[in-house]
Amino acid sequence: MTDIDEVLGSLSADLDAVVLFSPGADLYERLLDDQLVIVVSDEDERAAERFVELPVEFSALSDRIRFGIEGALEQEYVTENDQLLCLAATYGDDMDTAVRIRAGEFTESGVYDLFVNSRAEPGVIRDVVEVAVELGKKGQKGKPVGALFVVGDAGKVMNKSRPLSYNPFEKSHVHVGDPIVNVMLKEFSRLDGAFVISDAGKIVSAYRYLEPSAEGVDIPKGLGARHMAAGAVTRDTNATAIVLSESDGLVRAFKGGELILELDPEEY
Repeated sequence: MTDIDEVLGSLSADLDAVVLFSPGADLYERLLDDQLVIVVSDEDERAAERFVELPVEFSALSDRIRFGIEGALEQEYVTENDQLLCLAATYGDDMDTAVRIRAGEFTESGVYDLFVNSRAEPGVIRDVVEVAVELGKKGQKGKPVGALFVVGDAGKVMNKSRPLSYNPFEKSHVHVGDPIVNVMLKEFSRLDGAFVISDAGKIVSAYRYLEPSAEGVDIPKGLGARHMAAGAVTRDTNATAIVLSESDGLVRAFKGGELILELDPEEY
């Protein structure tokens, strides 16, 4: 056996499971013969027995792997000591990247929990993240803009906030994800205040000033009032907050008072 054969052989030795990211049918079927296989993808096209839904296409492979492994652990497909071989297509349509990792190697980030175990429906969280990402890419008339979306537990959030102006969504029944509504959200984002969105994606309000106390909320240095408000409101309610930073252009998600996701719109 050559040196390269030995290196490649060590990647697949004594595995507990193989994690496939958006696999082709042929590879999936071949591996099923002698391996426990977990599929991580946006759709379960293979009708896999062990499947983790990928709600957003994380640009960094490390983020996809983290999400997939957290999902596999949450669903008890694997344990923290299991040795996994992750296979993904990084540079083309075919599987070209292999990463061997112990399932418990990552410190739990909460990313899986953000999408799957939030009060709001996973699709609603995804739609709000996509609005924030698109706004981060394009801004308003070419200029950077900040925005704060509070998703889920809307009744309690409304009770912990007050209006800054007339609510354009009062008595309406529009939902995030609708292309026309998304345009409206982007337009209104140039004004102060937070958007409040229900568990099912209904736009409850715009222009809300969040009033929960920020005492005891610990956010990374350099982040401003929007992020502090996001941390505070998610600590005091069961909501999730998605923040687009005007200063650095990054999209961040808060849950339970903690920062659990950070995305660069230009790499998304």
